[in-house]
Amino acid sequence: MTTPTLASVVAAHPYPDYQAWWPMGAPFLDWMSQAILAEWRALQDDPPHLAPVQALVDEYLALVYRREARSNLVRDFAERIRLEGIRSGEFDALSYAFYRSAYEKLASRLADPEQLALARRGFAVAVGQRFYRLLEERLALDLPPGLETEADFRQLQAALDRLGAFLVEQGYLRDHFAFRFQVEVTHQGRAIRQQEAEFLPRLRKEGLAYALYEMGYPAILPSAVYLYHTLGEAQHHSSRTMEELFDRVGCQARETDDFDPTGFPSDRVVELWEIRPR
Repeated sequence: MTTPTLASVVAAHPYPDYQAWWPMGAPFLDWMSQAILAEWRALQDDPPHLAPVQALVDEYLALVYRREARSNLVRDFAERIRLEGIRSGEFDALSYAFYRSAYEKLASRLADPEQLALARRGFAVAVGQRFYRLLEERLALDLPPGLETEADFRQLQAALDRLGAFLVEQGYLRDHFAFRFQVEVTHQGRAIRQQEAEFLPRLRKEGLAYALYEMGYPAILPSAVYLYHTLGEAQHHSSRTMEELFDRVGCQARETDDFDPTGFPSDRVVELWEIRPR
């Protein structure tokens, strides 16, 4: 089976509502640069070279946005300078390029498809862990040691709300964030119904509870779709960050394995999350 090219996936899934770029916050970009570059450099030859990443950014901006990359865009991001000038589409391209570079480097080392898939997901998880560590103190994400009581649950919800407000304020999400524990969906032909008050009892007694993560215009939606359909693994920046947050309260939590970002409108991307005690 032939792997789709970036050009073919862009042609099949254009995002015209992303052509008007919006501002991104320098704190978000600074911490994201630290997290991505630390994991990316660990995979590269010594010394790592940015020129191949710049070439990927050039290709991506030309195909997706019909624009030329600003000079030194990749270097500014990597060196964490002039971040206040980076806009949403540029971060989309940067995220795509560094992740594609990392995923292709892993493919050059791992022939087994299952090992490669695990390694690519592991890269995204490691970036999310680093990003969480950079922001947890600055956002005062005060978490309970576990989820045992209603007070613990409310504390968790407050931390998620603070994280979500930061993502909106910084432009990673253009207009809204919601992480809900009331669930009414059909997944793989099975109806899932859960009231918010049922979350803790299900988690404790059944070992599995659910949530819905809703994003309004995530800045990397185009590149997430393109990476998913060309290399099989998207970035999931905010999801991998929240995965680490849940780990701190003793839970394994993530979106379902079959989540495909293609099937959602830009203003309402929704992930179904499965949450289990760790």
